[in-house]
Amino acid sequence: MATKPKLSVYWAASCGGCEIAVANLHERLLDVEAAFDFVFCPCLLDTKKQDVEAMADGSIAVTLFNGAIRTEENLEMARLLRRKSQVLIAFGACAAQGGIPGLSNVSTAADHLRTIYLQGPTLDNPEGTIPRRQTVVDEGVLALPGLLDQVSPLADVVEVDYTIPGCPPESHQIWAVVDAVIRGVALPPPGSVLGAGASTVCDECPRTRGDKRIDQLRRTWEIDPDPDRCLLEQGVVCVGLATRGGCGALCPQVQAPCIGCYGPPEGVTDQGGKMVSALGSMIDIEPLKGLPEAEIVARIDAIFDAIPDYAGCFYKFGLPGSSLKAAVAARVGVSAQDDQ
Repeated sequence: MATKPKLSVYWAASCGGCEIAVANLHERLLDVEAAFDFVFCPCLLDTKKQDVEAMADGSIAVTLFNGAIRTEENLEMARLLRRKSQVLIAFGACAAQGGIPGLSNVSTAADHLRTIYLQGPTLDNPEGTIPRRQTVVDEGVLALPGLLDQVSPLADVVEVDYTIPGCPPESHQIWAVVDAVIRGVALPPPGSVLGAGASTVCDECPRTRGDKRIDQLRRTWEIDPDPDRCLLEQGVVCVGLATRGGCGALCPQVQAPCIGCYGPPEGVTDQGGKMVSALGSMIDIEPLKGLPEAEIVARIDAIFDAIPDYAGCFYKFGLPGSSLKAAVAARVGVSAQDDQ
């Protein structure tokens, strides 16, 4: 019997939702098992790092690598799995763009440690203990992986063959990719996005769109939106026009705005910049004509004050991979390794 190709799934800085999405293949997992030798998945299998190190380079056919690169361990595993894998796929929004963990790039490692271990309202830490890189115990030295200066997408540290976007990727899209591999269908050129569309969420959304003129922005809890009309036209910040399609516009169909987890569509290099530009062009300035410039500026500022967190709104999933990453790193300006 011919040896089955090997499949691995790795979990770096992420929430674990990508593993749940794989589990949501349901009975098709039997087809995956029949076609692949599932050799490495820390949350499901007891395979150890040294077992992977012992494999021949290139012996793993496909690795689905989810999660951003936050720690030295994440970086080490990314390099190891790149070497061992024929095809390495950035699986999910965190691996593809940095994801939610990437929002931590606006602060230093020292800021995070202080907040988590010293300043939390429910803490009981009278001695002010903060985890150390190394702790000596009777049995030897316990070591923790260090935090890197910045959270990075997978492609910033190793060569990535393909990307499957989403938070998490939709299970039917995962299956479409896996099924293509099983059936031997030729994949697109390396660097392509798999399991998604080329256009935007707006193109998949069934809501009626008209003339986008906005005089007020609203938080989701401030409005009971018309279920048939474009959310953005009702003042709810929905980033579907700056987000790659392929999810089926699931969030807008249940009265929730798109938050951008599939990343930018084809031809857009900076998702947040695209959304900011679009919003700027939608503000209804007709009622402001003839007013003093200072009052116009104040009224427009008041509209955008409804957005409490620009990074979390416009770069919720893509700050580390955006054109702002160098500016953010320069503003923080402290080595995380020094902070520890």
